Amino acid sequence: MKVEGNMGDGGTSSRGGVATDCCITRLLSVVENELQAGREKGDPTEKQLKVSLEEAELWRKFKEVTNEMIVTKNGRRMFPVLKVSVSGLDPNAMYSFLLDFIPADSHRWKYVNGEWMPAGKPEPHSHSCVYIHPDSPNFGAHWMKAPVSFSKVKLTNKLNGGGQIMLNSLHKYEPQIHIVRVGGNHRMVTNISFMDTQFIAVTAYQNEEITALKIKHNPFAKAFLDAKESKELFGETV
Repeated sequence: MKVEGNMGDGGTSSRGGVATDCCITRLLSVVENELQAGREKGDPTEKQLKVSLEEAELWRKFKEVTNEMIVTKNGRRMFPVLKVSVSGLDPNAMYSFLLDFIPADSHRWKYVNGEWMPAGKPEPHSHSCVYIHPDSPNFGAHWMKAPVSFSKVKLTNKLNGGGQIMLNSLHKYEPQIHIVRVGGNHRMVTNISFMDTQFIAVTAYQNEEITALKIKHNPFAKAFLDAKESKELFGETV
């Protein structure tokens, strides 16, 4: 849309300019309303900071049977997806959210006769893999307006860069979230993890109960299963 009129001489814009101004005003209003939802959860002192795990009950179901996460050369997304709700940040300060994975214990694991058992010393853990949430950096109001989702993080067993997290197969990990206040002097606000999100990295699911839970609750896994069943019905292989 072409907007005519000289705004630099104290005059007024044309009708097209007025329409544009209205459109921008509506857009800013929507943004302001969303940020306001975050401001209402804010605390400039950060003393009331609270980070809560979303879908905690679902995570608990997986934890009860020892959760497993697939790692592949090209990277595989997590399920359940790690999501947290945050309140108590300074709405007008800037923050970055980071994610890494810490070893949950000091040994390697193996799946024998239907259960996981310790199997010797672990391989050296790489501390170089940290995932930076793509919305970083952003205002505290932004982070607090809706759950923060790490849906795009991918787990790999090969060091290939690209923001992927490299994990050792048959080792147990616990995701850890870091909130960093940026601008001026960078400052770590908090590190937080949840025991219910622990999992063992695998190249293929070992426990059939885990496979069943993934298919039941993950819509992408169900779609894959439906496609597989359809091909098997017509004598094709996947």
